[in-house]
Formats: sequence, structure tokens, C-alpha cells
Amino acid sequence: MAEDIKKVENQLKDLSQAEKDQILESFTDFKNYLSEQVSKGEKLGLSEEMLAKAAVKVADYLAKSEEPRNSEEKVLKELWKAAEDGQEKNAIAHALLRMVQK
Repeated sequence: MAEDIKKVENQLKDLSQAEKDQILESFTDFKNYLSEQVSKGEKLGLSEEMLAKAAVKVADYLAKSEEPRNSEEKVLKELWKAAEDGQEKNAIAHALLRMVQK
């Protein structure tokens, strides 16, 4: 479990700036990337809770390291900053998962 989360952190660190720019260029690109990553996790047998923990790691990284490039990303960053605890961030992560799984 912790090993899978570590893999997510390492994958984020390994992305080049060009790859990050491409993913974050539009909200549709971001959702498509997230959807692909969720599908990979599901094929590996990760539970929804594990996927949500990975989504929290990604969102923490984005909030700290990347500037939003569109209005949707700005809203997500503001929601993330407003979340007061891990439970609220977990709820946002679960909602993001459901959004890209449909």
C-alpha cells in the first residue's frame, strides 16, 4: 500500500516540465491523464481508497508545485486550499475519481 503511493510520488517527480505542461494545458487534458492513471491503477487491482490516496498525493503536489493554467484548475486549487483536514481532501479526491471514471 505505502509502496504504491511511493510509486505515484516518484512518477510525479519523474515527469519532465514539457510533460507536465502538456497534461495541465487544458482541464480536458488533465482529466484524460487522470482517467488513464486511474484505469492503470484499477487494472493493478488498487482499491478505490488506494486510488483516492494517490489522488491526494497528486493534488498535494499540484497545489504546492504547479500554477493553475485554466479556471477549472484554479477552482480545484482553491478547494484544495480550503479543505481543512485530510477527511475533506479525501472527499475531494473521491469526487475527482468518480468524475474521471464516468
